Amino acid sequence: MTMRLAFAILIAVTLAAQVQPPPAPWRGAGPTPCVGSDGGILQCPPPARVIAVRAGRLFNSKAGQMLTKQVVILTGERITDVGPEAQVKIPAGAQVIDLSQATVLPGLIDAHTHMFNNRGPKGTTDASTLIAVQNAQADLRAGFTTARDMSSHGNGYGDVAIRDAINQGRIDGPRYQVSGRGIAWGAAPPNPAAPGNPLASNVIRSAEEGRAAVREHVEHGVDWIKLFPTGAYSFDAAGQAHYVLTYPMPVLQALIDETHRLGKKAACHVLGGEGQKNAIVAGCDTIEHAYGLDQEQANMMVAKGLFYDPTLQRYIEPYMDDNDAKSTGGKYRMIPIFEKAVAMAANTKGMKIMVGSGADGSTYAHGTQALDFEMLVKHGGLTPVRALQGGTVINAEALGWQDQIGSIDKGKYADLVAVSGDPLSDITELQRVKFVMKGGKVVRNDLK
Repeated sequence: MTMRLAFAILIAVTLAAQVQPPPAPWRGAGPTPCVGSDGGILQCPPPARVIAVRAGRLFNSKAGQMLTKQVVILTGERITDVGPEAQVKIPAGAQVIDLSQATVLPGLIDAHTHMFNNRGPKGTTDASTLIAVQNAQADLRAGFTTARDMSSHGNGYGDVAIRDAINQGRIDGPRYQVSGRGIAWGAAPPNPAAPGNPLASNVIRSAEEGRAAVREHVEHGVDWIKLFPTGAYSFDAAGQAHYVLTYPMPVLQALIDETHRLGKKAACHVLGGEGQKNAIVAGCDTIEHAYGLDQEQANMMVAKGLFYDPTLQRYIEPYMDDNDAKSTGGKYRMIPIFEKAVAMAANTKGMKIMVGSGADGSTYAHGTQALDFEMLVKHGGLTPVRALQGGTVINAEALGWQDQIGSIDKGKYADLVAVSGDPLSDITELQRVKFVMKGGKVVRNDLK
C-alpha cells in the first residue's frame, strides 16, 4: 500500500467517524439519526447504491483519447468498474443513468480559485461565508468537482472551515485544498499605531518570521502555502516590463524550505523578473501566472518538476488593456507578452500546464471557469486534449491526489461530468456542462 493511498484511507475513516449513530435507545423524533462532528443530530447518510452510467463517449484523460460506448459502474462514492459496454456487466438492480448521447469526462479541477470575494471594510464573517458557499456551489454545478483555493481574500482561515464542512457533508461543494491567509512581504517597518489585520495576509520581514508564518498556517489546517515573490509590473520608456521584487531570496528559500519540511506545498504568485526566477530556483511547487516566463526559466521548471498554472483568462481580460492604456498612454500592453509566454511554455517539452481560473468575484464569475479551457486552446497554444488533461490528470498530480481523482478509473472517486457534444472538436462544450456527479451523488442532470 502506498503512503498516499494509506493517507486517503485514513482521511476516509476519519470522516466516516464524524457521523455516528447516537446511543441507543433513541427517544427523540422519528427514526434513529446520526451524530455530527459537533455533537448535534442529523439524518444518517443513505446506504451506498450501485449505479451504472452508460457513456456514449468517454474521455480517457490518462491516454488523451476519446472512447465510445463505455459503461462506468460505481458503488457509493467509488468507481468499481469501467470499460466497453460489451465487456462490463451491469449488476442486477443497479440504477442506470443513460448518458449514451453525451460525452462523459472526469470531474473537472480548478487549480486556482478564491471562494471568498474580497472582504470590504464593512464586511462581516457571516456575510462573507454565505457568499463563499454560493461561489463554491456555483463551481460544483459548473462541473468543477475539485478545486484549490489560493488565499481567502481577507477572510482568515475561513476556507479551512468551508473545506471541512464540505468534507463532513454539511454543504455541497468541490473537494478543496486550501491555503488560508497567504504570506506577504513587509517592505516597511511595522507601524505600532496600525496593527496588522489578523484576517488578511501574514506580513513578514525576515526569514524567521516567514518560518513562523508557515507554521501558523499549518497549525490552522491549510493544505498549501500561498506566497507572493513579486508585486506589480510597470513599463519603462522603452517598453520593457519591470516587476517589483518582494521577498529577498534567503527569505523566500526559508519559506519554501519550511513548507516542505512540514509536508506541505507552496504556490507562488509571480509576474516576472527576479522574483519569478527566485521562485523557480527555490523550488516553489506551482508557478502562478508568470507573465514574463522565458525559455530558460521554463526549462528550469521542467528540470525541477514544477507545475505551471497560467490562469490565462483572468489576465487577458479587457481591464488589463484599460490599465495599460492608462499607465502607458496606449503604447505598451501586457496581454501579448503573457500570451507569448504561455505559448512558449506549451511548446516546452515536459512542461506540466495546469488549468486554474483565478475566479475571484471581481472580474471572473464563479461557475464560468471553463472559459480557461477555451483560452488555453485559442490563445495559449494547447491542444484540446492537453487542455483537458491540464484540468484533470495534471491538476490531480499537482494536488497529490492522482490516486483519487483526475481520471475515470476503478477505485477512484465517482466524480463525473457530461456535455452534449465533443469537447475535442469544440472546447467550448465545457462551458455547457449538463451533468455533474461528485462521489456518486448526482449534483445536476439536465440530460434527463
